[in-house]
Amino acid sequence: MSTLRLEGKVAIITGAASGIGEAAARLFASNGATVVVADIQDELGTRVAASIGLGRCSYRRCDVTREEEVEATVDYVVRTHGRLDVMLSNAGVLGPLASVLNVDLGEMDHVMAVNLRGAAAAVKHSARAMVAKGTRGSIICTGSVTACQGGLGPVAYTASKHALVGLVSAAAGELGLHGIRVNCVSPFGVATPLACGYHGRSPEQVEESSCAAANLKGVVLKAHHVAEAALFLASEESAFISGHNLVIDGGTTVVNSCFRMMR
Repeated sequence: MSTLRLEGKVAIITGAASGIGEAAARLFASNGATVVVADIQDELGTRVAASIGLGRCSYRRCDVTREEEVEATVDYVVRTHGRLDVMLSNAGVLGPLASVLNVDLGEMDHVMAVNLRGAAAAVKHSARAMVAKGTRGSIICTGSVTACQGGLGPVAYTASKHALVGLVSAAAGELGLHGIRVNCVSPFGVATPLACGYHGRSPEQVEESSCAAANLKGVVLKAHHVAEAALFLASEESAFISGHNLVIDGGTTVVNSCFRMMR
């Protein structure tokens, strides 16, 4: 029996030129999937695809804020590979570090356009392709612990990730009829290029801060941990899991640290 958990599957990963998306692209491909890296970072995306192997991975420019580009990417994949089995909607932005008292609503619109509207376009068009082909596919969205607990991120980002969980729940409710599963992965702080650029710190500094705030000690959360969770949700190992938000935070959002501080 093959140990390749996605053998014969075709996957699109948005925001896969770096960070969690890149880690997922490499992991999915190593588990037998044909992967399309969809991003707006052309040089990075092309380099990632080439390093994975052009027989297993290719790059496609896709701005998720433009629905027609998402639709065209899905159409291209189905036309080229004959099917679409997995959509990992991972593209996202952190947006401004601003209080609700002074948040710029124009900047908030951009965060929502990428993190929510872009994900909605990915869900919509991948689901359409799966339904048309009768494919019992898996759609996964990258969320955040900010959707579970306030105070872990800026207001625009937090709002977008809360809305994303709602999108996943609604889509799971509708698409179950077609055998399509829709889930979320919601990580704690990961030292991705996006996070490091946002904070203006090195990966080591971001990881140090995350480790200090996390409940579970002795483990440094890496992009590959999130990719492994996405792989589980993409594979048949999670065949009866849908509408779930898989939180990857070492228990941080379900633990009140006040008691620990009093001891």
